Parts: sequence; C-alpha cells; structure tokens
Amino acid sequence: MIWVASYCRVSTDKDDQANSFESQQRYFREYIQCQPDWALYEIYADEGITGTSTKKRAAFNRMIRDARMGKFQLILTKEVSRFSRNILDTISYTRELRQIGVGVLFMNDGISTLEPDAELRLSIMGSIAQEESRKTSSRVKWGQTRQMERGVVFGRSLLGYYVKGGSITVEPEGAEVVRLIFYKYGVEKKGTSVIARELREAGILTCRGNPKWSSSHIIKILKNEKYVGDLVQKKTFTPDYLTHAKKYNHGEEALVVIRNHHQPIIDRELWDTVQEELKKRNIHGQQGCGHSNRYVFSGKIKCGECGASFVARKRYRRDRTFYRRWSCFTAVSEGRYSDARSGQLGCDVGKTLREDAAMDILRQAIQSLRIDRERIIQNVAALAAEAVRDGEQEGEDCAGNLEAEIRRIKGKKEDVLDAFFSKRITEDEMRMMNGRYGSQLTSLQQQLEAVQSREQTCWDPDRLRADLEKRVAAIVSCRTDSEVFYKTVLDHMTVYRDGRIEVRLHLLPQTWVLLPDNPDASPGSF
Repeated sequence: MIWVASYCRVSTDKDDQANSFESQQRYFREYIQCQPDWALYEIYADEGITGTSTKKRAAFNRMIRDARMGKFQLILTKEVSRFSRNILDTISYTRELRQIGVGVLFMNDGISTLEPDAELRLSIMGSIAQEESRKTSSRVKWGQTRQMERGVVFGRSLLGYYVKGGSITVEPEGAEVVRLIFYKYGVEKKGTSVIARELREAGILTCRGNPKWSSSHIIKILKNEKYVGDLVQKKTFTPDYLTHAKKYNHGEEALVVIRNHHQPIIDRELWDTVQEELKKRNIHGQQGCGHSNRYVFSGKIKCGECGASFVARKRYRRDRTFYRRWSCFTAVSEGRYSDARSGQLGCDVGKTLREDAAMDILRQAIQSLRIDRERIIQNVAALAAEAVRDGEQEGEDCAGNLEAEIRRIKGKKEDVLDAFFSKRITEDEMRMMNGRYGSQLTSLQQQLEAVQSREQTCWDPDRLRADLEKRVAAIVSCRTDSEVFYKTVLDHMTVYRDGRIEVRLHLLPQTWVLLPDNPDASPGSF
C-alpha cells in the first residue's frame, strides 16, 4: 500500500469554486480511490498565502516534516504554481523529497518527480510560474501606485484618525490627544520624555490601548505629516517579489505626496513650529531607549539600579556654551511614581554624570594600565603605515573599478531611453530611472575624483612612520582625545545610587571603581 498526501494552496479572496479547498479535497479523494494500491494519508492546505515563499506556509512546512519522517511516499498537487512559484524552492524541495523516496505528482502539468527528465521539465514550468508571479507583483505594485496618486490611503488607523476603505477620517477623542501633544511640545516647549510621563500620569492610552507612552512614540507623532492634512505614501517598498520583505524607502522609489489631502488635526503654523523645534533640539532621529554611536559614551554608561543605558542631554551655561550630562534613560523618561494599573515604574538612581567627568574617569583607568606603551606605539604605527601603503597600491584598481561602474551606469541610462522610445516603459518610469542613475553617477564621479586625488599624493615612508608614532603616542598616553580609541577601549561604566562608578575595559578582567567619598582619587582595581 502506498500512502499518498496531497497539497493545496487556495486563495480566500477568490470566488472561483474550482480552486476552493473543498473542491480540491473532493478531487484528490476521488482520484486516490480510483488507484487500487493507494491510500490517502492527509490533505495539507494553506489558505490565502502567497506562493512565492514557503516560510509562512504552515501546512506546506508540516507536510515536508511528515515526509522526512516517512509518513507517506507520494504527494499529489494540482500544478507547479500551487506547489511553489519560486523556482529555487520548487527544485530544492522536490530534489530533497526524491532523495528520501517521496515523489511529487503535478496533476495538470503531467510531471512526476520520479521520472528521469522531471527536473528539466520542472525548471521550465517553475520558471514560467515564477515569471507570472513577477508580472503579477509588478501589476499590483503599479495599480497601488496609481491608487495612491488618486488619494487612496493604504495602512491602518492611527491616533486621531480612522483609516478604512482607503479613506481617512478624524477620530475626535484621539485628535484631542494629538493636539495636546503638539501644544505641549511646540508652545509649552516641553521635552518628549516629559510629555510621555505626563500622558502616563493622566491615564491617557495610546492608539493601541497601552498606558505606557515613550519618548520615541511622541517623536513619531510629532513627525507624522498626516496630522497637518498631508499624505505621504511609499515610505516603505518591497524590492524582492519572492521574499516580500519590506525596506524603508531612502530614495530608491519616488514617494507619493499629496498636500492638503484630508482634514487636518493640527494647523500648519503649529506644524511648522514643531518641525523647526525638532531640528533645533536635534532629536529628529531619536529612537527611544536605543542609542547610536554618535558619542564616545553612547550606550556605554549603564544604570546600576535598573540596567538601562544613560542618555545625553545638553545643558547650557550663561555664556550659551554647553556641556553634556548623562542620565539614566528610565529615570529621564519615566521618573519614579506609583501607578494603580502597572505598579511601580521608573528608576530612582538619582545620579547624573557630566561627560568631562566621565572622560577623566576613563583616562585614569587607561593610564593605570601596566603595559609596554613604547612597543604598542611602534606596532600600531607600523600597522597604520602598512595600511596606508596598501591603500595607495590598491588605488589604481579602485579607480579602474569605479570607471567601469560609471560606464555601466551610463549604458543603463542609454537603455532607459531606448525602452522609453520603444514604448516599453512610461515617461514617469523613464524619469524615475534616469534620476536614480543620475544620482549614482554623481556619487561615483565624486569617489573617482577622491581616489585620483589621493593617487597624486606622494608619501615619504620614513616621515609617515614618524608622524604616525607621534599621533599614536599622544592617543595612548591620553594627551590627545580620540573618540575611536576611547570607544574601542571602553566596554562600559556602571553608575550606582551611592555614587560609586565602576569601569570595565574591553578584553580585561579588572574592574576599576571610583568611590564617592573621594572623587579625586585614582580608580583602583579589584
């Protein structure tokens, strides 16, 4: 007796009953019953899921696992496109199944993977299915773009707005919260962390019903152009129709922008004020409690009470010069208070650290290391000089590669014009592609000019070595500040409520500690 499984992939948004799960079940049962030596093991089905990827097809993946366990010897499926529209997946899975003695029979295509020429025929049919998916994806993408240009809204509802059926309407209760946030930031000049804390204390919920607001959440609202009545779409795009993975659009595709598209919640004057304030405070790209590598201590000063990273805040002196002060992110964003719903929140570490003090602590730790500084200086300088020479030797190859890439991009621009004049692409597509290739050419030309300029520079090896040794000596001895050096050496600092500060350096077992009762003392290790 041969145990037989069948696989169906049906779309829930189709009315065609010939493709329905019930119809396919009935068809496979009747077909298997007509075979005297066959018995049905199970019918596997995925509904409403794309065929270009197997990652999200639960029934398909379960079927493959059962096949590996030897639960059946044959799989029936309607056609290659039902099994997979990704040619690599089709060949990979059928080849693996054949190796473990499981065949796949594609009914409508008349292909059995147990036959000698099956892989060639599968490649042809799979390529056709994959090309059809590409065309379908292109048509859908084109259709969506035209809808966006007509003002159809894609996406989900947000605080202050309902999005349904491609239209956007004001949700009054949420709109009041949005107005409050913009007023607090643009008029009262409050920070995003303060606004988030005040909303939590007032018991106001987010759009998703969450009582816990964050600084990053406030920033996203302040930057969302929908609140001033504008609509910007295609902020993300799908570069690969096979994986369907979305990426942020950084100029790869043209945005669809419509001003005064819908009823605004915020007037344009307040909107402009808030955007200027965001630029002024330099937090346009801030992402909550995460950190960038912008500063030496970014993400490297930890709170000894809650474990959060310290974040930098500017503090201005009377002469308008400023310094940075590092504070626990939890304490800054949440403070310390009791909430009836969520209990104790925030952090009471109660300590801040000025950046100049943190730098002094780090220098003391580095200077206390017992190392052969002269040998380190010579070795690092030698490596740096060698890297410079290698860079010079590779300059010609780099210039050649850039010139070849420039010729290739220019050829692509010519192909675009040919495609436009032969009416294979539209004028909009021609302009978009020309703009993209033009930007690439500008960037490549700048890189080529930089390489050619560097190639014309004549280096004296002895003079270069001596200069590098001086620079390295100054850095290692902490006479000259080097952000790269300090970032590389420092693993982290930990600040505690009692004022104690611990310092750990990369790849070293020691911990340096600065005690609060003698802040001028050198850090000791234990």
